[in-house]
Amino acid sequence: MTTSLKYIVPDIDYPESDGLPMAESDAARDYLVYGVETLTIHFQTEPEVYTSGNLFIYYEQGNPKAVVAPDLFVVFGVEKKKRTSYKVWEENYKVPDFVLEITSKSTVSEYQGTKKGLYAYLGVKEYFQYDPTADYLKPPLQGFRLVEGNYLPIPRIETENGFAVMSEVLGLELRLENGEMRFYNPKKGEKLLTHQELELARQEAEQELLAEQEKNKKLANRLRELGIDPNTI
Repeated sequence: MTTSLKYIVPDIDYPESDGLPMAESDAARDYLVYGVETLTIHFQTEPEVYTSGNLFIYYEQGNPKAVVAPDLFVVFGVEKKKRTSYKVWEENYKVPDFVLEITSKSTVSEYQGTKKGLYAYLGVKEYFQYDPTADYLKPPLQGFRLVEGNYLPIPRIETENGFAVMSEVLGLELRLENGEMRFYNPKKGEKLLTHQELELARQEAEQELLAEQEKNKKLANRLRELGIDPNTI
């Protein structure tokens, strides 16, 4: 009698964290959070645009060491949902279309070399770098577009208070103004705002409206005192 032996493939563990801090400085963390939040808001009505940051991306099935964690990335053509990690083979082999890394003293050489080469190898269409302190990257905001497997610099656009670099993938500008990086919608001429900034803008607009209504009320009362019906004006 023969015995049939069945080989069981062991489960492979793909860690969701390396136990390290999200960012090594306040500036890096703040821009990471800003980028993820504003781009998530900007693409909130698009069901197949996924925005995330500091999330493990596994790009080789069966090899948990083949992993990278961009500070900020956007993928077009995948479901907008919460993920604990991003495995390209579970996403129809879609890799990020856009990546932004926030550089620092300890990461600038890696982001200029190893990671830049990896993103080109994976086929990331646009790769941006930003140095909040302007100490390690000159100029502190740089963008690259993938052309035939190589990254070519995206030309800068001079602005009144700095310069901008256009992301064709996002349809947005990354602007450096007075040392601060912000996303701009060139079609609307508007800066992308966080939830807190949107709420502040709403409150300011509401206050302006109330002030205008109070002004009109006082004017109407004064006209009545003069015997003029404000409704006839």
